[in-house]
Amino acid sequence: MEILQYDFMVRALIAALLVGLTAPAVGIYLVQRRMALMGDGIGHIALTGVAAGFFFNTSPVWTAVIVAALGGIIVELIRSSTRTSGDVALAMLFYGGIAGGVLLMGLADTSNVNLMSYLFGSLLTTSAEDLWVIGGLAMAVLAVTLGGRKMLFAICHDEEYAKVAGLPVRFLNLLLVVTAAVTVTVAMRVVGLLLVSALMVVPVAAASQLTRGFMATLALALTIGVLVSVGGAGGSFYLDTAPGATIVVTAIAVFLITGSLAAFAKAVRRWTPQ
Repeated sequence: MEILQYDFMVRALIAALLVGLTAPAVGIYLVQRRMALMGDGIGHIALTGVAAGFFFNTSPVWTAVIVAALGGIIVELIRSSTRTSGDVALAMLFYGGIAGGVLLMGLADTSNVNLMSYLFGSLLTTSAEDLWVIGGLAMAVLAVTLGGRKMLFAICHDEEYAKVAGLPVRFLNLLLVVTAAVTVTVAMRVVGLLLVSALMVVPVAAASQLTRGFMATLALALTIGVLVSVGGAGGSFYLDTAPGATIVVTAIAVFLITGSLAAFAKAVRRWTPQ
């Protein structure tokens, strides 16, 4: 295939594959908890981390991981320890992340080109070093989301029951938030901080229209995530479009298709004699 003759596209496709796996693996728990916009909020606070990397002249990826994780932890502690609702805490994350990022970018005198590459992704510039970082973080995310799926599902489905069952609810909530933060920073090279939430939520929403049961939805969501990420990245090569935007548009197209299939199947069952 022509696309595989270019080393930068091979790296881009591998990065897209890894993100296509990790984003829905975390997103399914956020959707279960009715916190689908958590990824968006963490993406905004990660912008502050990226700006801090430029300001201190260090790796923006690692500073984004640290700042996003700390921001997510603070929001979770606010949500669980005070009367402040999750929506209000997320709003604080949105606005504080944007303001902090813009402020630090101004102080660091960083060009808009650098900022745009993190906001909307820069998949085709993924280096071998970036790939090792993305791969390592992706494996850590999958280890948590798949290895701890029973406990994470329990706290997302019924937190009170999980407490009664003796699960470490506070720790698991914080672990999920940190995992979401890591996922955001993994995906920012592929789809960008402003679009990462779509890749965490849309494949899960598409899968839930065709499946019943948590494991079936998770398996289909991961499959859809990989297909839209790799397919969107490959399609952007031939269409000469932005990879991140192409991936998200592809995911939304799949969601519309699965919705149509689900509606058709429901209509068939309704009119089929029992």
